[in-house]
Parts: sequence; structure tokens; C-alpha cells
Amino acid sequence: MDTTSIPSPAFVLDRERFQENLNGLAAFQRRSGVNLMLALKAFSMHHVFPVVRQVTSSAAASSLNEVLLAAEFFEHVHTYMPAYSDASFDAIAKRSRAVTFNSVAQFETYRARLQGARAGLRVNPGYSDVSTELYNPCRVGSRLGIPVKRLVEEGLPAGVSGLHVHNLCESGADALAQTLTVLEAQCGALLGGIEWLNLGGGHLITRKDYDGELAASSLRAFQERHPHLELILEPGAAFAWRAGVLVATVLDIVETDALPVAMLDISFSAHLPDCLEMPYTPEVRGGTINGEGAYQYCLGGASCLAGDVVGTYSFDDALILGQRLIFEDMMHYTMVKTNTFNGVGLPCIGEWDAGQFKLVKSFGYDDFRSRLS
Repeated sequence: MDTTSIPSPAFVLDRERFQENLNGLAAFQRRSGVNLMLALKAFSMHHVFPVVRQVTSSAAASSLNEVLLAAEFFEHVHTYMPAYSDASFDAIAKRSRAVTFNSVAQFETYRARLQGARAGLRVNPGYSDVSTELYNPCRVGSRLGIPVKRLVEEGLPAGVSGLHVHNLCESGADALAQTLTVLEAQCGALLGGIEWLNLGGGHLITRKDYDGELAASSLRAFQERHPHLELILEPGAAFAWRAGVLVATVLDIVETDALPVAMLDISFSAHLPDCLEMPYTPEVRGGTINGEGAYQYCLGGASCLAGDVVGTYSFDDALILGQRLIFEDMMHYTMVKTNTFNGVGLPCIGEWDAGQFKLVKSFGYDDFRSRLS
């Protein structure tokens, strides 16, 4: 990728790699027999939604705004929110094929206003392989989902046609297989009374080491035991996994009493918040994390936050002012989480296709001002 033609900073979707992901997801859908949905909370670049429809006509939404966006492009919208508000519920139900509730109380509050949408309940199976507490939906004290044992004891309310389980995050096929085992063991009595089972997101189907055959065979076997169920997965990251980058520019090199800091035109706080929240150190093309290279740097963000800095990177050559740095795998979650803290401008959005860069969207002062009063 020749970055000289790309404005900085910029999120850049690699259309070839993106298409490879779509092909892999389509093949998995055929092998497994499940219905795949695009989870907008992970990837909302609607410029390519017409291409995504090659794989699925369905999307998963988690807010009124996501519902409105999904309804523009997809035939079916499944909606789940931890709590619905009176002001937005009717607009959500009107555009949703299914609405999943986080509690029986919320279902009872809104059941008369579903406008034909199917009703579901989110359950917490008490199992997850997610080690980072921030992303673990089944952690102790979780507010997400009804504990399965409680729902089994109390019984499925009349009018509920499906269950929703979301307990994974960038997980492998073994975690999906174990989830199915746990569900059958804990809520087998409920499965006969529902029509659909949404196994949520977190299924990293397009990762190279993902065991697609194990996942597909586990889902097919589950379907054979419960042939009346429509099985649904709603991956998000898998659609855009390693299918795009964030291009940034070195603006300054600041010497410190530790490592020199390369100051960039991006902010980790505003543009890559997961790096500080999770935390994790993103891959940089040409750099080695915690390596032994001749030149070592931390990377500093453009905001005034003291902690807007990540990593220890080694490079074979010294960084210079104006040099472009390419952050790998930045299209899923990262792009949808950007904000304008400190007035830092948003990176533009573009795509790399057939050796050329195409600008899709740029942002300016009006975008910053319109978010404020």
C-alpha cells in the first residue's frame, strides 16, 4: 500500500482482504446451516453494506441509531439493548424483526408494543472464555442477561419466541462448542419452547487459526438435536478482521527520561480507545513490539491526556518527521469507537482497491461542532 496518496490520518479498508472475509463467511454459513448477521457495533462502514448483502440480508443492532442505519440496508434487523427507553422503543420495534430484552420486567413493559416483532430474552449461561473483565459478559455481577438457572426455575414467559446468548469475544470454535454444551446442560428444558436461538457475536470465523470445521460440525449436530430451532450468529469483527488499517503521521520526536516518544496525528484516547481500555498494543507495520531493534520509541497521541501513549516499538531505522506509520487491523470496533475528545479531528475513511486509494468520507469542524451545544 502506497501511503503517499492517502490523507493522514485515515482508516483504509482493503477491499480485496474484505472480500476474502465475506467469501469465508459465506462458505461457513453454507457448511454450518446457521444464519449470519452483521453486528453493527463492530463494523458500521455502510459504504460497503451493499457488498455485505452478498453474505447476509440481516444485521444486529444495539441502539436506535444502529436500527435506523441497519434498516436502510438490510431486510431483517435483530435488536438487543441492555435497557429500552419509552421514547425510542416504538421506532425500534417498527423496524425490527426481533427484539431481545435483557430482563423479564422489560419484556412485560413493552410486549404490547412489539408491532409484530418477535420477542426474545437474553440469558447468561455463566460460561465465557473471555479473560479481560471489561469484555466478559458473564463476569461476576454482570448486568447482561438473565441467569439461565433463574429462567429455568421461573419458566419462559408466554410470548417469548427466542433466546439470545452473547458470552464470547474474538473467541475460537472450541468456545462455541463449549457454549452449546453448556446451553443444553443448563437450559435444555427451555429449548423446546422457543423458535430461534441467537448465539450472539464474538465468533472470529475469519481468523486464520479458527477451526471452522469444528464450529460448523458442532452447530450442525446441535441443529440435528433441535431441528425446530433457527440458529443465528451475529459476528462483527469477523467481517472486517485484518481487512484495513489506520494511517498516521509522525509530527514530532520528543526526548524523555525514558524512551523517545514519536508524536502522531492520531489520538489513542480518541481514535483507538481500546488500546487504553483493554489495554493492548496495536501492531505497526515495520515495527516490532517490545523488540530488540536499533531504534526504540513509544508512540504518543495528539490529545492533552497524559496517558495518551502506547507501546514500546523497535524499528530498524530511526523514525523521521512526516513519516507514515500504518496500524494494522483497525477496521473492526476501532473505527466505530472514535470520538472528538480535545477537539481532535476524526480520521477520514477510505478504501484501497486495485492499487488505488478512494476517499469515502472526511470530517471537519462542522462534525465536531454539531455534536455540541
